[in-house]
Amino acid sequence: MSFSMKATIRAFVAPKHRLICPTRLWDQILAELARRGKQRHESGVFLLGVSRGEYRHVQDAIFYDDLDPDAYSSGICVLHGEAFAKLWAVCRAKKLTVVADAHTHPAGAFQSSSDKENPMVARAGHIAIIIPNFARAPVQARSMRIYEYCGEHDWIDRSPKTVPGFLYTGLWS
Repeated sequence: MSFSMKATIRAFVAPKHRLICPTRLWDQILAELARRGKQRHESGVFLLGVSRGEYRHVQDAIFYDDLDPDAYSSGICVLHGEAFAKLWAVCRAKKLTVVADAHTHPAGAFQSSSDKENPMVARAGHIAIIIPNFARAPVQARSMRIYEYCGEHDWIDRSPKTVPGFLYTGLWS
């Protein structure tokens, strides 16, 4: 029987969590999104990790503009087909999968019609996180929006106001 004290404590601290990211990595991702967006345009990232049942553990990240240098040229996040080929190659090489994506918006976090119609990974269960104010610090968890894709452009709101603890970035992550 496999036993993990960290997992046991996390189960008590954040029992509803489905997406788990170490605090240090989450903070680095937010800072990098802010830096890449330069407070002028959206920026985005794929969160890479492992899935264990309904739980997803973030272990790494790859930013949209590392996959497609023109990803932000229009002011919003747009990836072209070749970027996805690079993404899947990175996933294979690292033996990880895309567990979620995140991108910034200029003011409040909301799911735009473009976000709804164009999921970065169009597979049921994919998680998309929208971060307000171009990820300018401090980013409050309650200000973010998290959506789970159901297919056919239908989404479920998993935002912290709706589902507290869905995203866990605390000490026991």
